[in-house]
Amino acid sequence: MSETTRVLFGLIGGLALFLFGMNSMSDALQKAAGEKMRKILEFLTKNPVMGALAGMLVTAVLQSSSATTVMVIGFVSAGLMSLPQAISVIFGANIGTTMTAQLMAFKISDYIYPIIFIGFLMNFVGKKERMKNIGMVIFSFGLLFEGIEIMGSVMKPLAGSPFFISLIEKVSSAPILGVLVGAGMTLVVQSSSATIAVLQNFASQAGPDGVSSVIGLAGAIPILLGDNIGTTITALLASIGQSKNAKRTALAHSIFNISGSFVFIWFIPLVAKFVQFISPKGNEVDVISRQIANAHTTFNIVCTLIWLPLVPLMVKIVMAIIRGKDKAESEIFQPQFLDDKVLSQPIPALYLVSQELMRCADYVSVTLGLAQEALTGAEPTAANQKFKEMHESVDQLLDQVTSYIMRLFAGGNLTEYQSEQTAGLLSVANNMERITERCGEISKVTSGMLEAGKSLSADAAEEMQHCFELLHRLFDQSIGAIRDGNEDIVMQVAKDKNKMRKAKKQFNKAHLARVKEQICDPSMTVDFTGILYNMDRIADNCVGIAEEAMDRVKFINLEEMQMEPQQESTAL
Repeated sequence: MSETTRVLFGLIGGLALFLFGMNSMSDALQKAAGEKMRKILEFLTKNPVMGALAGMLVTAVLQSSSATTVMVIGFVSAGLMSLPQAISVIFGANIGTTMTAQLMAFKISDYIYPIIFIGFLMNFVGKKERMKNIGMVIFSFGLLFEGIEIMGSVMKPLAGSPFFISLIEKVSSAPILGVLVGAGMTLVVQSSSATIAVLQNFASQAGPDGVSSVIGLAGAIPILLGDNIGTTITALLASIGQSKNAKRTALAHSIFNISGSFVFIWFIPLVAKFVQFISPKGNEVDVISRQIANAHTTFNIVCTLIWLPLVPLMVKIVMAIIRGKDKAESEIFQPQFLDDKVLSQPIPALYLVSQELMRCADYVSVTLGLAQEALTGAEPTAANQKFKEMHESVDQLLDQVTSYIMRLFAGGNLTEYQSEQTAGLLSVANNMERITERCGEISKVTSGMLEAGKSLSADAAEEMQHCFELLHRLFDQSIGAIRDGNEDIVMQVAKDKNKMRKAKKQFNKAHLARVKEQICDPSMTVDFTGILYNMDRIADNCVGIAEEAMDRVKFINLEEMQMEPQQESTAL
């Protein structure tokens, strides 16, 4: 085998191991922590700074900016996250993805095989799903570094190749060529993490003097900038066929990296000096891998700090480039999982119903939040209008889910166990629909107040906020009880329901006291008590959802689809 063939085979084989390890590690991390990461994204996007921190944290944990982007685009498409929030999260994700390059800079070649063995053992022997996932993370982490070691070993002969030395000289003297090389590599491999790992390995090869890098930091930075541009092209391709806001999110990602690269390319010597200053000292060949990782992190942190205050400007730019609205934005409120073809197969159908109801739960939670914002927020008129649009769409979606469940009943193919599950899920859907109806009643009161030019006093608004916080907690707990089949949560729901009942009684008395002291308008009494009444009924609906868990009703998952025959036999 010729030297060129050996190098080529080693390079593509090492790259394959790296990509497999990276993807497997990301998948296993998402299984182990994906739900928590989604919740972080949901709750930490109140402002651009928090959104960027959320994107950075989630991407650093999942080791995949693509996974974060997919989540963000899903939230945007579902109406659970605004475009400005999504853009701030994408900015943070760019910082988070630099953690991969930082990991690559560690020299752990002596520990690769023990890491692979420990990960394999945990995955092979572990009984619980969580243990298996953690084992796969460790195993994949070892494979990832083994791929890097293979690429590093086969690249050593390239350092002395006249062709590559000539090419590197051209790249070092013409930064734009390096940018094009980096972008082209990422487009071919479809992973900026992989191409940066290749760059780190190649740069770690010694030049003729044995201590200097074959390419040097100043020559590596343009390629690094090209890698960042290349990964945005991948995101743009992935957004084809998505909603306009999804395309705008991908476009913002591209503008972020392209604009940053355009600025940085003029200051490469200065950037190189700064990175050398903050990086470990030593022979260049020994520290350049860390220097490249630090350059990657520096680039994304600086770009984020520049763009974060300019999120409104970025929104205007992407809105100007991609104009108009989606032709059928209401399609997001159409069932995404229900399929009439599987109605004759009860357990798969129940699985689809479970997935759709979990999706509906997100919308109901948003509806509850909009009702709260309309009543106590800074812009009640806009929030109330948004609530009305959301409320109508969620009602239609829940109607379609209920209709599907009724058709499943009418099929006559259900066992006793399946009938119990179906009836329970129907009750969950009905209670969700009643919650949205109660929110609608609160919205009507809010509309009347706005039309009459009335508003809650500061004390009354604070009391309403307290009640809404209780309702959010109750709803999340009740959905958690059905999702996890956790009967213990039901007791907590009952306790929190009592808190709601006491709050209703206490706040009604407090309102009457304020009326007596002429702090509150007496004409607001009917409105105030009506809102509290509907809140109390929403709490009852949350209890109704949670109580289904006491009857062993829960959202069906894929594992239970396989285990169901055994469950059926015990039920009968």
